Parts: sequence; C-alpha cells; structure tokens
Amino acid sequence: MSATVEASVVVAGASWPESDVDTITPVTGFVVSTFNPLVAEVANRCMSGYDGEIVPERTAIVLASVNGDVTSADAVADAVATGARVAPLLFFQSNPNAVLGHIAARWGLAGPVVCTSPTGDPMADAVVCAELLFAAGEADAALVITAEVAGGSDRAEAVLVMARERA
Repeated sequence: MSATVEASVVVAGASWPESDVDTITPVTGFVVSTFNPLVAEVANRCMSGYDGEIVPERTAIVLASVNGDVTSADAVADAVATGARVAPLLFFQSNPNAVLGHIAARWGLAGPVVCTSPTGDPMADAVVCAELLFAAGEADAALVITAEVAGGSDRAEAVLVMARERA
C-alpha cells in the first residue's frame, strides 16, 4: 500500500476482517472482550506487511475508537450492579494503553502513545494526530489504528504512516 495523505505517506496497511471466516489471535492477559486482541491483530498484520527497511525507533502508536472497549466496560458495570467480584484483568485491559504497550514491546516501537475517541471519522482523526506528532518533532512514523467492537460486527484498520520527508 502506498497512498498519500497530507503530511505523511502510508507505507503499509491491514484490516480486519479480511474474510467472513477471519479469526483473531488471542492475547495472553486479555479476557472477556475481543477489543484488545482485535487491536493487536490488525497492528501485527500491518507491521508484518511493511516491506521497507527498518521501522524508525520513534514510531508512535495512535489508536482511535469511537466507542472503545464497550465489552469490558459492560462487564465491569454488570459486576458492580450485581455486587459480583470484578475480574482483576478487566481493570488492566480497560485502559487502551495496555494493548498499545503490548504492541510497542512486540515491535520495538519507542514513540509516543495516543488514544482518541473521535466524533468524526476515526482514521482521519488518528492520521491528523500522527501528523501533529510529526510536526512537533515527536515521531518519525506512526502505527495508526482504528477499532470498533459492535455485537458481531467487529472491525479494525491499521496503517503505518511515515512523515513525508522521511518516506
């Protein structure tokens, strides 16, 4: 993939699902919800699809999701409402930075980590955020991810973008 956007160039991309029988690889430590494994899956596909040279160390990760991990939020709310014990892992995974830390460690990314909940187009919002990081000199590349879980119609997209002057 080599499309261009304002101040950046898309150098790799991936989406989920790719077919009606596509699966998500489980991620140890994440329970109940598919949100975090979905984010990790699309990030891994995108990074694996990058055929350039070395990914810059200062690669940011930007996650945009309108609703976030509603499954985990609902599980915690249900447990609180019924007086049940809340699974400790739900506290860990309710912060989207948890899965982004997993991705950063997996791929050796040492740039900023940003999560947004946009009101408009999530990918457009996330790319603008990445470009602001480029303009501020905080990152040379960004793994930009969007993800939504919605009752059986989960979907995610990831693109690796580089600052235009770096690409």
